[in-house]
Amino acid sequence: MSAPSPRSAGSNRILKWGAAGSGLLMLAGLGAFAYASNVAAGRASGGGAITVTLRDNRCEPGELRVPEGRSTFRIVNQTDRAVEWEILDGVMVLEERENIAPGLSQTLGAKLRPGEYEITCGLLSNPRGKLIVAPSQAGQDGEAERPALTAFIGPLAEYQVYLALQSNKLVREVGALNDAIQAGDLEKARALYTPARAPYDTLTPVMPHLSDLANAIDPLPAYLAGREKDPGFTGFHKLEHGLFAAQSLDGLAPISAKLLADVEALRGRLRALRLKPEDMGDGAARALRVMADALSSGGTELYARTDLADIEARLAGVAKIIALLKPVASEAAPAPLAAVEAKLAAVEGQLSALRKPGGDLAFDALSQTQKIALSDGVNALEQAMETLNEKVGFGQDNV
Repeated sequence: MSAPSPRSAGSNRILKWGAAGSGLLMLAGLGAFAYASNVAAGRASGGGAITVTLRDNRCEPGELRVPEGRSTFRIVNQTDRAVEWEILDGVMVLEERENIAPGLSQTLGAKLRPGEYEITCGLLSNPRGKLIVAPSQAGQDGEAERPALTAFIGPLAEYQVYLALQSNKLVREVGALNDAIQAGDLEKARALYTPARAPYDTLTPVMPHLSDLANAIDPLPAYLAGREKDPGFTGFHKLEHGLFAAQSLDGLAPISAKLLADVEALRGRLRALRLKPEDMGDGAARALRVMADALSSGGTELYARTDLADIEARLAGVAKIIALLKPVASEAAPAPLAAVEAKLAAVEGQLSALRKPGGDLAFDALSQTQKIALSDGVNALEQAMETLNEKVGFGQDNV
């Protein structure tokens, strides 16, 4: 066979490079198609929302890709249990939606910065999914202007002092509860349970930064595979189950000892925690959502039925943040601040009206109408807080 001519050899090289280029273009196209399909599949329903379906041991899709800025997620629960959905950055919960009932969906909006995050997929023991946020000029253009960082130095410093005082109180109260349990005094332990929880509830706005400790101190049995028998069922609610459901101290001594160790660790972590201004405003709004979710789902104190005491303590933690942000917000966003203060006073008035003559808050005594009214009040306060956050430039956008 004769050797190929220079022209035919050049043509072959061109054909080979053309085929290779076509292959690369095809791979790039497939990659782009996969990316678009991943996002488009999620956006198929919910008016532009990205749909995430929670199944028994996974999320569908297991990996999400969104541009930076505001995204809306529609979380569909296709399991047989109420679940929660979280966006995690390490041990920090960026956003969450709790108590999603079986067969139903809830919507969550979040403003996200570029990076790779994890998403929870139902039960705490389930494998986690992935959320990748890509840089986007549109997301950067949407940033709100906010007061200078120096304006927040005072509020942040005062809030750190508040957290230190509350964590000290938490260690003291849990220590007293632990002493009663170790001494075998059931009645005293029952009486000390709610006072021990109260300081922890005031810390709700910052607990998303410490989700590993939160999952040890305050896990709900509904989010654990084995429920009350799950080895991960520890902390406050494990003690609550023993004290008020079983009405026994059997097996509680090591649980209370570990709870004390965990809240001592929490105190140390809070001292080292470096907060940003938005951690205050966004944390307050998130705490209010937790409160509203608890009210709409029938509560989280399933055995002691002291949910209103929890809500009162959480509201106190939120009120502290509002008071500390007031000097800045009164100049940057006076009208939204006034709305927040009015809604806060309304919820405080609702709680005050629900007190028993002895001062206790009785959740079981509430009618469904009263629970709905209180939930609506908390939701209204949360929405007002979201508006204030956006006007001040914190920018977490939740639906």
